[in-house]
Amino acid sequence: MKIALIRHGATAGNAEKRYVGSTDEPLSERGIAALHGRRYPDVEQVYASPMKRCLETAALLYPPAVPTVVEGFRECDFGAFEYRNYDELKNDAAYQAWIDSGGTLPFPNGEDRAGFSQRSRAAFLQIAETARSPRIAVVAHGGTLMAIMERFAFPQRGYYDYQIGNGAGFWCEWENGRLSILRRLPLE
Repeated sequence: MKIALIRHGATAGNAEKRYVGSTDEPLSERGIAALHGRRYPDVEQVYASPMKRCLETAALLYPPAVPTVVEGFRECDFGAFEYRNYDELKNDAAYQAWIDSGGTLPFPNGEDRAGFSQRSRAAFLQIAETARSPRIAVVAHGGTLMAIMERFAFPQRGYYDYQIGNGAGFWCEWENGRLSILRRLPLE
């Protein structure tokens, strides 16, 4: 099976470098414009996070497909850091401790990366094992895709090695429980 893993288009919060997790923010006008004219692989089935930014991206990239909503693909809940950016957090001791941990400490009043990653991976594995189409797309969040790639991509790399920009992603082949990256997205 071939799988397009695509990060949603840009939001206003993304442009301001905010931690946009549980905030259900739509795409910005710039984010919408940036997706126009980009090419992505043709697919038969689309899966998406329930968040507006992902559903809007799926609708723009794959009309008239109706995406299957996957709750497990929600972005991480950033808790006390939600919708704040570095400038607003740089003097916060809890934020500095999180940075010093390499992003492994739980977000205060939010999710921890291990639990978030497990949720994202379980949702992906369910789709990968039950999809009926040979070509599918997953439209989700940067963190969700990083968690999936860290666990299933070959060759194996770290979580942050799979950071991608808005509207970017990976075209992969799923075989024997592994994702082999065929190319980066969007297509040139």
